Amino acid sequence: MAVIAESGSNPDVDLLYDINGLAKDAPHWFDRAMEFVGEYGLLVAMVLLVVWCWWSVRRRADEDVPATMAALVWAPLAAAIAVLVNVPIRGFVERPRPFLTHQGLDVLVSGKTDYSFVSDHATITMALGAGLFVANRRFGIAGIALALAEGFCRVYMGVHYPTDVVGGFALGTAVVLLLSPLAMALLTPLMKAVEGAPRVGWIVRRRSARVGLVPGGRAPVESEERDLAA
Repeated sequence: MAVIAESGSNPDVDLLYDINGLAKDAPHWFDRAMEFVGEYGLLVAMVLLVVWCWWSVRRRADEDVPATMAALVWAPLAAAIAVLVNVPIRGFVERPRPFLTHQGLDVLVSGKTDYSFVSDHATITMALGAGLFVANRRFGIAGIALALAEGFCRVYMGVHYPTDVVGGFALGTAVVLLLSPLAMALLTPLMKAVEGAPRVGWIVRRRSARVGLVPGGRAPVESEERDLAA
């Protein structure tokens, strides 16, 4: 495939220069911070957010916990699948990095020699964010916000076009949502089985949250009535 954007007379390239141009006016220390955040920091933050969501969910005593845990397991699996799907896409599009075809960019990360479309970082973070949203909307919104920040950083760093980022967002979201019904159908029974296992049940639900459950995973009626009365 031909390169998607080689001319400076299109919105994709114009936006690239506008966002990357901010790096030229920023202090050196800020660029170094953006380099770390865009390359590693936001990925680590996404992982920590998934762990935080897992820790929060396993403390609950409602019957939806196994399904929520299944969605949490699906989030990183979907991110891995999306990256694998991106391998043939990159080879088919064959879009060079923007700094190879456009002059005057302030490139904060050197050594990027692979193709540009689509962005792996944008794909991974948005897949995790969308997967979190399936599991828990509050954590999902935070995850999507981190993914948007990652996309901005990749353009700011001069290593991706804006459309590389948008393509990554679309790919990550598509894999999560399109395969979610199948993934949930397979993973939810697995999480229920794990929950019932004596030695590893803590992975799905904290022991103190399991004590008050009747067989089948439902909270006792008395407990539900107390909650309603409160």
